[in-house]
Amino acid sequence: QGNPYMCNNECDASTQELAHPPELMFDLEGRHPSTFWQSTTWKDYPKPLHVNITLSWNKTIELTDNIVITFESGCPDQMILEKSLDYGRTWQPYQYYATDCLDAFHMDPKSVRDLSQHTVLEIICTEEYSTGYMTNSKIIHFEIKDRFAFFAGPRLHNMASLYGQLDTTKKLRDFFTITGLRIRLLRPASGEIYVDEQHLACCFYAISDIRVYERCKCNLHATGCKEENKRLLCECEHNTTGPDCGKCKKNYQGRPWSPGSYLPIPKGTANIC
Repeated sequence: QGNPYMCNNECDASTQELAHPPELMFDLEGRHPSTFWQSTTWKDYPKPLHVNITLSWNKTIELTDNIVITFESGCPDQMILEKSLDYGRTWQPYQYYATDCLDAFHMDPKSVRDLSQHTVLEIICTEEYSTGYMTNSKIIHFEIKDRFAFFAGPRLHNMASLYGQLDTTKKLRDFFTITGLRIRLLRPASGEIYVDEQHLACCFYAISDIRVYERCKCNLHATGCKEENKRLLCECEHNTTGPDCGKCKKNYQGRPWSPGSYLPIPKGTANIC
């Protein structure tokens, strides 16, 4: 199903030439054939084939563009994208994906285009990407830019409006803020509702690329991040300190700490400690 040449019954995690380890989801693409991670097959059917892929930054970050997941197999029939704001201690759904949202998650199907400024934070289930092995069914998006467009216009020409909303609406700012992402794969693409047990060797998950566009969250008190002991740290300015520049330095506490502001556009307000 899909690509008959994938592995061709020769996958072997213990042999380098035949292995498909997780790091192949994050290497440079452009090779032919593509490098990809592959799960085990659905050999325990009808027991579910569940796989969690967890991305951890050990740092608060802000998403700036769409999350893009490229499957080498068909897009899964059921999947949940989750976010953490507390370094993986707890998780909450970001978006549900299914070939049948009502059946899988008891939710009516929606696309981001069905949302508005007032409902932009709604957690939806979309059937847009989960179309089994049909054409162009290998890429799943979590649509950041489409959500930005509700405030900045279809071509994101009015960024001042978006920044103003991010500045004044904490819930909106928090929506695009994460410390970790988790991809929960719940049911592989089978190409049909009834799974033929003779073809279970063709049912698995395979991902060739995951792209997350982000920047360090530094509360607008830094222009960059540095890596120290395998941790990302903001290069804090404005007499602030902490991994996210979240407090004033010891001798600069004459007034309460405050994050920097995007307003007034274009230079904003530093809110120096």
